[in-house]
Amino acid sequence: MSTYQIDVVVGSLRKDSFNRKLADALVKLAPPEFSFQQVQISDLPLYNQDDDANQAESVKRLKNEIKSAQGILFVTPEYNRSIPGVLKNAIDNASRPPGQSAWTGKPAGILGVSSGPVGTAAAQQHLRNILSVLNVPTLCQPEAFIQMKEGLFDDAGNIGKDSKQFLQNWMDKYVAWVKKHAA
Repeated sequence: MSTYQIDVVVGSLRKDSFNRKLADALVKLAPPEFSFQQVQISDLPLYNQDDDANQAESVKRLKNEIKSAQGILFVTPEYNRSIPGVLKNAIDNASRPPGQSAWTGKPAGILGVSSGPVGTAAAQQHLRNILSVLNVPTLCQPEAFIQMKEGLFDDAGNIGKDSKQFLQNWMDKYVAWVKKHAA
């Protein structure tokens, strides 16, 4: 049985982030041959092309983590109908300099949770547009636009019973996607 290391990129730095909570709960739905680690993006410098020849240690760390993973899971909020700046900064840092992107070919899944009724639909679409340019094969269906509601999580922080079947289906499709596309 193969094992798959998945890097989880949470697009929120907030201590009590709904998206971090979703990421923590969602990975429990994966099969045992999948392991997950959340990558740190809070310590990355703002991307500056002048630094391409001498990237910060935090950027090198992120790139090495991504390169060694068999897949990426993006769990992101939506800010002003797009992705948070911290997530875009992480993507930019790890994709540079040109020709040295850590993201290339890494199968990805995208979801997110917000208090709004359309979840993170616009942010996810923007992220898909960005990832397509970086040659990241991204799971398109099923989409997961999740609204933060009572019962999304149970008292133990797991996915609640009303959302479990939907999110288990999403995870099953993501697992199959990674197995199909992982190098």
